[in-house]
Formats: sequence, structure tokens, C-alpha cells
Amino acid sequence: MVDGKRRLRSVFEPGTTPWAMRRAQWLGIGLSEEDLDKPKIAVVNSSSGLASCFSHLDGIAERAKAAIRAAGAVPFEVRTAAPSDAITSAGRAGQYILPSRDLIANDIEVAVEGALLDGMVCLASCDKTTPGQLMAAGRLNIPTVVVACGYQPSGVYRGEPVDFEDVFLYAGHVATGKMTVEELAEMSACAITGPGVCAGLGTANSMHMAAEALGMTLPGSTPVLANSEAMWATVEAAGRRIVELVEEDLRPRDVLRPGAFANAVAVILAVSGSVNTMKHLQAIAVEAGCDVDVYGLFEQMAPQVPLLVGVKPNGDRTTDELEAAGGALGVLCQLAPLLSLDERGVSGRTLREVVAAAAPVGEEVIRPLDRPLARHPAITLVRGSLAPDGGIVKRTVADDAIHSFAGPARVYHAREEALAAIRSGEVQPGDVLVLSGLGPIGSPGMGMTSAVVFALDGAGLGEQVILVTDGQLSGLVNKGLVVGEVSPEGAVGGPLGLVEDGDRIEVDVDARRIDLLVDDEVLARRRAARPASAPVAGCSYLAQYAREVRPLIEGATLGGAAG
Repeated sequence: MVDGKRRLRSVFEPGTTPWAMRRAQWLGIGLSEEDLDKPKIAVVNSSSGLASCFSHLDGIAERAKAAIRAAGAVPFEVRTAAPSDAITSAGRAGQYILPSRDLIANDIEVAVEGALLDGMVCLASCDKTTPGQLMAAGRLNIPTVVVACGYQPSGVYRGEPVDFEDVFLYAGHVATGKMTVEELAEMSACAITGPGVCAGLGTANSMHMAAEALGMTLPGSTPVLANSEAMWATVEAAGRRIVELVEEDLRPRDVLRPGAFANAVAVILAVSGSVNTMKHLQAIAVEAGCDVDVYGLFEQMAPQVPLLVGVKPNGDRTTDELEAAGGALGVLCQLAPLLSLDERGVSGRTLREVVAAAAPVGEEVIRPLDRPLARHPAITLVRGSLAPDGGIVKRTVADDAIHSFAGPARVYHAREEALAAIRSGEVQPGDVLVLSGLGPIGSPGMGMTSAVVFALDGAGLGEQVILVTDGQLSGLVNKGLVVGEVSPEGAVGGPLGLVEDGDRIEVDVDARRIDLLVDDEVLARRRAARPASAPVAGCSYLAQYAREVRPLIEGATLGGAAG
């Protein structure tokens, strides 16, 4: 403490070399003598001109910096990688998407820890920015507030509401003739009418809500329409609050505790959120040094948490209806009897205090526990001889996909192979389409497989063929019965890598089972005949990622647990 105030790590001993270098640089860019002794706050801006997800963030960064200055601190804007699932997935069949999350965390570490700044305001947007920023917060453990920068306004196509999820889905119908290129072009031209993340309850909005449930955003701030008055109010409040947090020394590891992760899991289950939140929440726990099994929480809590919200693509409601009804805070209010209410968030208040002060909830959009939309689990983890460490099945409010299926395997090792097989009619009703080798190491980076789901739907096979894969799926839309992110992945000895055409596979979602009906002796011979896997060679980021990434059930973090 100095003069009654906490000593800032950004303030160096006068006369030292670091002090002199910092003084020269910062005075040279216009800071004052007084500024040098103030808290230094990073405004983490994952901005890019590549996609609408990020196109408004520079303006938000300016408003955040102004609020921080007004609160008596000095803001420094820090840029990171800005991956958009819609754009960055074009290269290498989507393999850059998941690794970009860890790149964001590393970008933040280099800039913020290298400069020894005192706190962070993180501007969260598209799918991987929120977990990447939260991973960095847990790793660096300096005061942090996450600000959700909002979902995009959608449009109208031939008199009907349309959004990005619709474009994503119907793109799979063109190849099978159910939609023309001209119709898809017309739809895509009017689906997005402003900046922000995808409007539905995909990974971006799911992770924004999870961040609030964790206590890492200001209460009542998610989901939010991009550039709305509510979003701007939160930006300014976060700029003020981060300065107080630095003085209070309330850090992410004080917030990211086991009870907070259980609260986040409950919210995701209650809204049928994105399956991608599972690995992201586990990665955040690893980086925060929190000993919690997120996958285990989903298994344990799924039967207890009913579906309270049905937002597109999982139900008929829209995200703006969810926001108006109370958003994540409204969901937390309804879930209160099931939650850890003594967890303290970045607001400084406990969840119990936050819920007690909340406005009334719109109960037709966010149902109470005694009047849910449905009681089946929103996300089911299936295990068995084909997935000893689990595979993930997403279930909508209607839960109208088939629950059990048995059939012969038809095996492919690349997304384009599977798509070509669907187009040619090689994939037949009753088949189990196996897409193996697309896990974090096998891709490397984890290939996107949702295009295969949409192609099956477009071919009229959505209820007649199931997909089993160790690849990742979009958090936006899934159709039919799909078992994704099978673990262990096929490329590193998982049973999925031993499946051959004609092998019988059996899935029973209600029993939470997925099994490969092949004798152990046969599998042992196949395993013995497999060539030993060699480390991925090369200097590319994906090659480095493949050599360092941990299994999915450990969050697919790089290099194991944080210190």
C-alpha cells in the first residue's frame, strides 16, 4: 500500500531502467506525469473488418476508453486475433476456428502481462473471443470485466423473418436441389442488417450468457442487441467498474470457482445453449486453476435442469424476446433454487444479492421451474465402447429427432468426402455416417462438420441417417441425431478410428449409450495393424497446435493445466 492505496504493478521504482523506458514511451504518446501513477487498463479489442461480428468494436473500444479515463485510470487498447466462424472457417475446412481461441488468450498474455497492466475490459463478440478472453483472465488473474458487444439485427426474406442461421442451414439444401443458388443469394443478401454476433442462441450468445452466469460480466448485460442503449450503458459501466476492481483487488480466480461453473452449466442447460460451451468452460476452468470437471457437471445436472427457454434455433422465440424477458439474469432468477447463490461476481455482489434486486422476469419466455417448456436434458453426454470419454448430443425444445438408431457404418475421413458421398447417393437410409480423424490433433485443429448435417437434411436423410464424428459442430443449428466431439478422437487411438465400413453402431440417447458392436479381438487386430502416429511436422500454427493440444475433456487447452 502507498498513501492508503494499493500499489499498482504498472508503477515502477523511479530511477530504474524499466521506469525510464516506460516514462519515455508513454510521455512520448501524450500521457501526463499524473497518468504515469494511475491504474493502467487494457481494453482488449478483438476487432476485424472481415465480418459483421467485429465491425462495431472499434467504436465500442473508444467509448470504453473514455469511461476508463473519466473514472481516473489510463486505458490502452490491445488488439488480438479476431476469428469469425462464418469467415475463418473457409480455410483448411474450419481447422483454424478452435485453435484461434487459444491464440486470443496468448495474444492477451503477451500484450497485457508483457506490459504489466493492472486490469482488463474485454470486448466479447464472436464465438471464440469470449472463451479466449476468459481463459486469459483466468491465466493472468488480474481484475477483468467482460463486455458482451451484442447480437446483430436480422432481416426479412419474402415476407418472413430471416437471420444468419437460416442462411447457414439452407446452404446445405442447394447441392440437393431443394433451394436454388439464386434463392440462397437473395436470402443471404437480407439476413444481416447490422453489426454483431449471430442473432440465434449459438455459441456467441451462449458464451455471453455463460460469462454472466460465471460472474465475469456486469449483471443483466447479456444477451444484448449490438449498438443498443443497453449495450452502451454496460460499456460505460464496465469502464467505471474496472477501476474500482483494481482498487478492490477482486480477481478472476476469486470469481471463477466451482460453484460459478455449476451456475454457468445450469444456464446453458436451461436455454439449450451451444454444445461448444462444454469445452470452452472446461478450458476456462483449467486456465483459472479451478479443479472442476465441467463435462461431469453437464452429466450430473442435465437430469435436474429443465428447459426454460426456447430460442431459435432450439425453439420459436427470438433472442430479442429473451433479452426483453430478462436475459441471462432472468434465467438465473428462475433457476435460483438450483444455483450456488453465494458466488461473488465482478459487480462485487453475490448472486443471491443480484437475483434479489432483479426486475420481474417475463415468464412466458423464461419459464419458472414448475412450468418448464420441457424436462428432457438439453445436452446429453453419451458414452460406451465407441466413445469411452463421451460424445455430445444436442436436443431442442421439441426434441423431435430420433432417440435411438442402429445401423452399418459408412466411414469417411474428410468433410468433402462425406459431402460428395451424400450428393452421389452413396449414403443410404439406415446408414451411420462416421466422420473420423477430425479431432483437435487429427485435423489438426478440429474440423467443422455442420455442413454434413445440413447436406443430410437437404437430401431428405436427416431422420434416416445419423452422423457420428470426432469433429466439431456449429453452435447454431443441428438437425437430426448427431453425436459430435466423440472422445478419445480417432487419430490418437480412440475407437472411432478403428471403425470400418459395415461395422454395426448402436446409439440410445435416453440410455446415454453409443456402442460399436464389433468383437474386442477384431478391434485388437485392427489396432495392432495401425501404423504408429508420428508427431505433426512443420512450423505452421496448426502444426504447433497439434503437438501441444490436450484432449477435449481437458478443455483442449495447450500444454496442460495452468499454474
